[in-house]
Amino acid sequence: MTRPVQPIRPAATVIIARAAPEARGGFEIFMLRRTRGAAFAGGMFVFPGGKVDGDDHLHKYDAHRQGPSDFQAPQQAALGPEWRGFWVAGIRESFEEAGLLLAYTEEGHLLAYDGSNRERFHGYRSPLHAGRLSLLEICRREKLRLAVDHIHFVNRFVTPFGRPRRFDTRFFLAEAPPGQTGLHDEQETVDSIWISPAEAIARNDADEFDLMRVTRMQLEMLAARDSHTDLLDWVHGLDHFPVYRPAVPRD
Repeated sequence: MTRPVQPIRPAATVIIARAAPEARGGFEIFMLRRTRGAAFAGGMFVFPGGKVDGDDHLHKYDAHRQGPSDFQAPQQAALGPEWRGFWVAGIRESFEEAGLLLAYTEEGHLLAYDGSNRERFHGYRSPLHAGRLSLLEICRREKLRLAVDHIHFVNRFVTPFGRPRRFDTRFFLAEAPPGQTGLHDEQETVDSIWISPAEAIARNDADEFDLMRVTRMQLEMLAARDSHTDLLDWVHGLDHFPVYRPAVPRD
């Protein structure tokens, strides 16, 4: 019997990193645990991300973005003609799911949260997720420019044929903006944590931290970096962006 063709949905995921507390050294990354009732990756720890929406491709975003910079030209070429949509989707999903908004203020600084704006920005997340508000409108209200030059394409994963849901996902890496610590949305995600890649892998080995195969592969890649500085030097120097197309093992 012929299997129905499964649609592949374009998606973007952002790995957000920060320097770990001085006593621990190294760096840590932000992860979210999806609700167990989720149709995709239920109960598992993931990076912020999701499917690319049609509006993410709008050229209207060009007036509200900074980058890609000249040194990101290889990233832009690897992403292809629809590069804008992947970068915008990654920023939008990071804000919807994790509350981390990668953007510049009117003064040219990375957006930081404080007592004067924290609740206001938190209040945008639910209507954004529900489609009652667009990221473009938030940029216009707050006079923001999306920090495309701060977010670096790393690799691409295509979900194997045979899975109930298939995604063609571009993975990015960004440094956390100062003063933004992240928080799950209590809708699609029910817990959140800053954790080192090595600890996440060790806890997964101990069956304490559920991961998808693709997430574990990204963590193993990150764990090969010795320090926060090494991580940033590595991602800034990338000029090769692998495309992974794993296959489902046959019985």
